[in-house]
Amino acid sequence: MRRRHRSSELLDTGSAGAGQPAKTVVLLISGRGSNLEAILQAQLPCRIAAVISNRADAGGLDIAREHGIPAIVIEHGKFPSRSAFDEALIMEIEANRPDLVVLAGFMRILTPEFVEHYRGRLINIHPSLLPSYSGLDTHRRALNDGVKIHGCTVHYVTSDLDHGPIIIQAAVPVLKDDTPAALAARVLHEEHRIYPQAISWICSGRVALGGDGKVNFRLLEQPAPPLISPGLD
Repeated sequence: MRRRHRSSELLDTGSAGAGQPAKTVVLLISGRGSNLEAILQAQLPCRIAAVISNRADAGGLDIAREHGIPAIVIEHGKFPSRSAFDEALIMEIEANRPDLVVLAGFMRILTPEFVEHYRGRLINIHPSLLPSYSGLDTHRRALNDGVKIHGCTVHYVTSDLDHGPIIIQAAVPVLKDDTPAALAARVLHEEHRIYPQAISWICSGRVALGGDGKVNFRLLEQPAPPLISPGLD
């Protein structure tokens, strides 16, 4: 069963600004689309122009169709090279003239040319507290290392895989009897909260990537309470 999100579960999303046209967003997916659904349920100050998948069997395509959003398939296996696939992907994305491209479980490593084309307009969510545990199998690796705090990160995409400028992170405690699946589920819940928030901040002009490669925040406050795990006596 798909999890439906109440608006009260989301952080303050701000607004697009009076008289300002809504930003256009294109989402790239490869799988079931749980983050896609969370983004759509959040009713963000933007226009979702298209959902594009590199897999025809991606469950997220049905979610897009249910919301009346064009669901497009560009199968990577039909192209002779990664660069050829990325060129076709750019052409499809550019048909929508997006302000922001969102990787929502898109399981392809993009070429440096693609990343440069969308520099400052391409974001991703990763299931760890970057820069720790880049790459795959993050939850098992965190458990094997005995970390006590784990989480997820939304970041701008650069050619340095999983190491782009960080926009927002969410942390969860690692419990003593955790399995990779249990930890992954707890982290995924936070992904569904922070990814819509990051998109909202960008679309409302409260977050942007500066020319110095650092994330610029406008009128955002940071909470003070620390997360300590295990808890203090």
